[in-house]
Amino acid sequence: MNEQSKSTKRRFYDGAFHSRYFIGAGIDIGGKPDPLARYVSQFSGMTSVRTWDIEDGDAQLLSDIPDNSYDFGVASHSLEHMVDVVEALKNWLRIIKPGGYLVITIPDEDLYELGCWPSQWNGDHKHTFTIYKRKSWSPVSINILDLVVKLELKVERIMLVNDFFLEDFRGEDQTMMPLAECSIEIIIKKIKERLN
Repeated sequence: MNEQSKSTKRRFYDGAFHSRYFIGAGIDIGGKPDPLARYVSQFSGMTSVRTWDIEDGDAQLLSDIPDNSYDFGVASHSLEHMVDVVEALKNWLRIIKPGGYLVITIPDEDLYELGCWPSQWNGDHKHTFTIYKRKSWSPVSINILDLVVKLELKVERIMLVNDFFLEDFRGEDQTMMPLAECSIEIIIKKIKERLN
């Protein structure tokens, strides 16, 4: 429920979003019904944000968007819906200009899924995510650190966000509460193209 709005409020108080991450024109992948575009006026360096959602095409491919089109990208609770996470990340980075940032938020498997698979809260989830564990309870778990190494990503930040996660309410979808975030945030910088 309004995951983008919750994270945007948190990000507003983080100077890096004003000075590095949200600078220029961006794209919000899977942004409806809570698009980042609502908050352009809150970040002085942000000029515009295009909302890309299901009616615009396949978010895994973004085939209609040319390479190096946007200064930054945001994907809030979208990656877990992609069939091929690696292909999605490659395409999401493809459309970001070199030196730009991709900010991804995904549900943490232990805080959100609570040890249940298939997801009891969202039947369209195709993967669960953890920052790193030797062994997960989930048969579709993706370790973020393994993914970073595999794709040779330049990561600026990986953070577990468990703001207002309440241990006493583990039997319900806490993202439906107005304050709780139960996620992992990853900020990737697109490195400049290497010369052969």
